[in-house]
Amino acid sequence: MKNVHVSRHPLVMDKIARLRDRRTSVPDFRRLTGEIAMLLAHDAFLNARVRKASVRTPIGVAAAQKLSHDVVFVAVLRAGLGMVDGLLKVCPEGKIAHIGIYRDEETLKPVKYYARMPGDVSESLVVIADPMLATGGSAVEAVEIMKSRGAGNICFICMLAAKEGLKRLSAAHPEMPIYAGAVDERLNSDGYIVPGLGDAGDRMFGTF
Repeated sequence: MKNVHVSRHPLVMDKIARLRDRRTSVPDFRRLTGEIAMLLAHDAFLNARVRKASVRTPIGVAAAQKLSHDVVFVAVLRAGLGMVDGLLKVCPEGKIAHIGIYRDEETLKPVKYYARMPGDVSESLVVIADPMLATGGSAVEAVEIMKSRGAGNICFICMLAAKEGLKRLSAAHPEMPIYAGAVDERLNSDGYIVPGLGDAGDRMFGTF
């Protein structure tokens, strides 16, 4: 899967180890999620386009480069909300879109219930953020929603992925870069990543 990029950054690996720990408190889980998102966003912005510009410094005029388009961060509800703070620290000018998708507990298929985003995303760098890529169903659906709204420059970031989810998302959207913090071997019968870190939303919001 040439479009899949797994982070080897020591800080990402260390923070994910802390996330996995069942003793990690809710406040620390939130903080670590934001920090990992910020580090993964560094890779996501490799897809950004720049334009030539000139900037007047206190001493003279410098040749420079600036982003040539806006940025839209897409939080897949609800757990994706925890990544927004870190993403905005990298790019405070970024717009925020929300896509609500839940996984049917019996069929494990994605069910969309909400979508709110800027009116025109056709020229934007769209960064879809969801902490966990398990079966891949919700991720595939989120990408298809953004494509249906005209988005062409899309990437996906997650903290933790299962191999099954990566294969499914990569096969459905082979042109889209996928950036993962770590990859686990398998899913259990309930569709949870093993060994994983539990339910990211529950641990993030304290809804055990």
